[in-house]
Amino acid sequence: MSELLPLELNQQQRDVLIRGLRYVRSSVMLTTQDLTPELEQARAEELRQLAELNSILKGEAVTQESPV
Repeated sequence: MSELLPLELNQQQRDVLIRGLRYVRSSVMLTTQDLTPELEQARAEELRQLAELNSILKGEAVTQESPV
C-alpha cells in the first residue's frame, strides 16, 4: 500500500468495515480449488493484506514481516 488515502470514519462505520473484512477473509479461506503453490502463495498474500487492513482499521500498529 504505497498510496495513503486518509479517511475519517466514525466508530459505527469502522465497525461495519471490520465486520465486512471478516466475511471477505472467510471467503478467501473457504475457497475450494486445488491449491497449487502459486495459488497458495497468492492466497497467503491476500490474507496478509486483509490482516493489515484490519489492523489499520482497529488502530493497531502494523508490523512489517522480514522477507528472510
